[in-house]
Amino acid sequence: MRIDYNLNDKFDFALFFSMLGLTIFGLIAIYSSTVHHPTASGNFEKQLFSAVVSLILFFVLYMFPTSYFKDSSIYMYALSIFMLLLVLVVGRKISGARSWITFAGFGFQPSEFAKIGMIFLISNFLSKQDTEIDSFRDILKTLAMGMLPVVLILVQPDLGSTFVFFAVILVLMYWKGISLLGLFIVLAPGLVAIASLFGIYSFIAALVVVIAALFYFKKDIISSAAVFAINLAAGFFADYVYKALSEHQQTRIRSFIDPTADPLGAGYNAIQAKVAIGSGGLLGKGFLHGNQTQLQFIPEQWTDFIFCVIGEEFGFIGSLIILALFVVLFLRILKIATSTKDEFLSLLIIGIFTVYLAHFIINLGMVVGFMPVIGIPLPFVSYGGSSLLINMGMLGIVANVYRTRKNYT
Repeated sequence: MRIDYNLNDKFDFALFFSMLGLTIFGLIAIYSSTVHHPTASGNFEKQLFSAVVSLILFFVLYMFPTSYFKDSSIYMYALSIFMLLLVLVVGRKISGARSWITFAGFGFQPSEFAKIGMIFLISNFLSKQDTEIDSFRDILKTLAMGMLPVVLILVQPDLGSTFVFFAVILVLMYWKGISLLGLFIVLAPGLVAIASLFGIYSFIAALVVVIAALFYFKKDIISSAAVFAINLAAGFFADYVYKALSEHQQTRIRSFIDPTADPLGAGYNAIQAKVAIGSGGLLGKGFLHGNQTQLQFIPEQWTDFIFCVIGEEFGFIGSLIILALFVVLFLRILKIATSTKDEFLSLLIIGIFTVYLAHFIINLGMVVGFMPVIGIPLPFVSYGGSSLLINMGMLGIVANVYRTRKNYT
């Protein structure tokens, strides 16, 4: 008896094994960086336990009916908002941010769950037939859905996660089909705000670019004036937000602008990270033989600076393997997002893709000194149970859509 069943048609092995490879690399690097540490030696066992639980969640979500995702979007979002409010009351303060809820010895970061909650709700809203993404009303609604968790996360304060949220909002609107003008209206205030942090001349230059763009789009004088006023306010608001940040976060931003200004303080991690990666050479110094890693020059390198461990102990080849696994993962997710005909699922997957990509770019940017140290882990690789749980859960949803993609063609 011949069973006509193609397993490859139901399960994306390239997606799964790229995730599994990254997780295994992460476990190896976490073990190396914590085995001789006086207080973090148990982190490997915790991460291994989280990996097993996360794999179970992956397969549970892989088998879920995809209709449940859309139906549960409002509940997912409401739960994420509740958890962000709860952490402000009972959360544990780590590195100046009250962003962790601890239970039975395990910590959970609600902002990780809030990412998927926001993606669910915005994807649901944008996939409705009466949604017009270029209308000012629907742009504001989309921004409001995204900004509510952003504001709650800023209160903690957790600056790093807010960058990921902004990236997700912008990409979802772009995937929906927002016009170039609409994208400019949404994106420009953020760019002006960032430019203002680099000084008055950068702020003025950004405003000049905004004026030039408004001339290009040839909008009426009232609309153009309103857009310019919003961008002007964004620059001044950024200064207000910067002053409202905790001292260690301000120092991180200043060190990004000039890492050598405080080489023994805020700029220390960025400088030591480059030393670790550069010293690895082609093949690395070998497992458990990295000087920077074993002598613990970089504090808590098993979290945000885990790539340094791989770069030092496994060299350029090891780093290249990690990058290749991420490329395979990204390409597979994009393929699935473009192949499904269900708009909600396509938006959902592209939102998940953006979370991974934003974490990937920001984390590697921190390690090589291109971006400020803002506490963003490397997906599947960095230590963190809640991060691994959410990341594998999201990928389970992606794999589920691959399994059921022919239902929507």
